[in-house]
Parts: sequence; structure tokens; C-alpha cells
Amino acid sequence: MFATIRKHPVASYFALTFVLSWGGILAVIDGGAIPAPPEEARRLFVLVYLAMLAGPSVAGIAITAITGGMNGLVEFRARLLKWRVQPRWYAAALLTAPLALLSALALLSPLSADFVPGVIKGLGGDAPFHSESRILFVVTGVLIGLGAGLFEELGWTGVALPRLRARYGVGMAGLLLGLVWGAWHFLAILWGGASAFDEVPITMYLAVALFSFIPPYRVLMAHVYDRTKSLFIAILMHASLTASMLILGPTISGAELLAFDITFAALFWLFAGITLGAWPLPRHRRSASAHGIAVTPER
Repeated sequence: MFATIRKHPVASYFALTFVLSWGGILAVIDGGAIPAPPEEARRLFVLVYLAMLAGPSVAGIAITAITGGMNGLVEFRARLLKWRVQPRWYAAALLTAPLALLSALALLSPLSADFVPGVIKGLGGDAPFHSESRILFVVTGVLIGLGAGLFEELGWTGVALPRLRARYGVGMAGLLLGLVWGAWHFLAILWGGASAFDEVPITMYLAVALFSFIPPYRVLMAHVYDRTKSLFIAILMHASLTASMLILGPTISGAELLAFDITFAALFWLFAGITLGAWPLPRHRRSASAHGIAVTPER
């Protein structure tokens, strides 16, 4: 089995991630309805969230150990702790998502008064937050974002991206990983998204939710990682997206949510096109070691 994993590390990583995350979610909901009633989704949110994060993190560390041995784990740790990069990469990692999100809301605001950041309008849109509630809301969003960034990027960027980048250009590597990343969210969004569907067919909602803004953002993440080789920066960039959506995302559903996701995605594609055009990167195939992967030869 280990020989197969060493021969096909990316496919093995993807398979193990899906098995662990989706298996964990199914174990948590324990035969419950899919989609779940809103009350059930709120009750089990934390457990489902933790079950999801177990997949990419455990799979990432396991595949690294199997394919790279101790050298691989040491190199992995070095990328994780690499924080000394140019300030512009911190700006790109932390500001890309909130700027795109707020820009999308600004573009859509003439169409509806609902396109307002959630932290301003209030949770569920029922009433504005009190100051204490708003602070708690922001802190919770930041903590959830950091958790998602840390545990997911141990695998997505820690394992899959460098190996894909060794074979493809940065744009294609990011796109392929973004498609898988989007698909990985399928079960969780289907289970917990009942309140967001409204009159929109579930298949249409899922297609937009999974494959509109997630792939282009991963392309941008791939570019930043290609320039920095810093897993730490990738974690921050992922955390920024998740936290921004939780804190600044509008409390909308149905057709309005689809319009927002599509606009959000269009801005990310625009950013990606400008970025890759302004700072082109080599497209030729490179060795795995050139992308920060320590590989122990098979014996």
C-alpha cells in the first residue's frame, strides 16, 4: 500500500481526505436528514466542522510522512514556520478576500438593500448587533477562519499543490486543486445549506457554491505560494477567505446568494487574470524538490 501511495501521492492524498472528512461527517450526523433542518445544522455545526478539518490535516501529515519520511516532515515544518516574506505577500494573503467581498456587495447594493455585510446588518438579518454581540461575532469568525486555514492547508498546500505545480503551470495547478477543494465541500454544504436554497434548485445552488469563487481563489493562493513557498502565508490567505465570508458575508439566500457568489467569483477571476498576467511564472515541468518537497527514494 505504501508503494502505491509513494507512486501516486496526490491521488492518495485526495482519496484519504475525502474518506476521512465525509466519513467523519456521516458519523457525526448519524443517519440524520440531508439537508438537515436548520436547528439540527446549528446544533451539530461544530462537530461537523471538526470532522471536515480532520480530513486534509490528517491526510496531509500522513502522506508527507509516507512519501518523505523524517526529511519530509522536517521540510514540511520549515514551510509551516516560514513567515519572513515580503510585506506585499501578507497584504495579498489578508486583503484579497475582504476587498473582493466588499466590492461585490458594493456592485450589487443598488439591486437590493440585503447586500450589506453581515456584521453590520446582524445575524440572520433580524436586527443590528449590539456592540458586545458584534465583537463576539467577529472573534468567532476569525477563530473559525484560522482553524480552517491551519488544518486544511496542512494538506491542500502542504501536500497537493507543490506536487501539482511540479507538473503544471501555476494557474492550472491552482485550478485543478480548486475544483477538488470545491467538490470536497459538497457533503457539508448539502447537509447544512437548507436555509440557503430557497426557490433555487439544489443542483444549481451547489454548482455555484462549490465551483464559482473557490477555484479562482485557489489560483490566487497558488500564485502567492509559488512566490513565497510559505505554508504559513497560505494558512493566512485561507483564513482570510473563511473569516471574511463569516464576518462580512451578507445574510441572504436563494437567487440573491447566487448573484453574490457569481459576482464574488468574477472579481476573483479578474484578480487572477491580472496577477498571472503581471507576474508570469514558468510553465515548464519542474522536479518535486524545486517546489519544496522532500522525497525519500523507495528502497
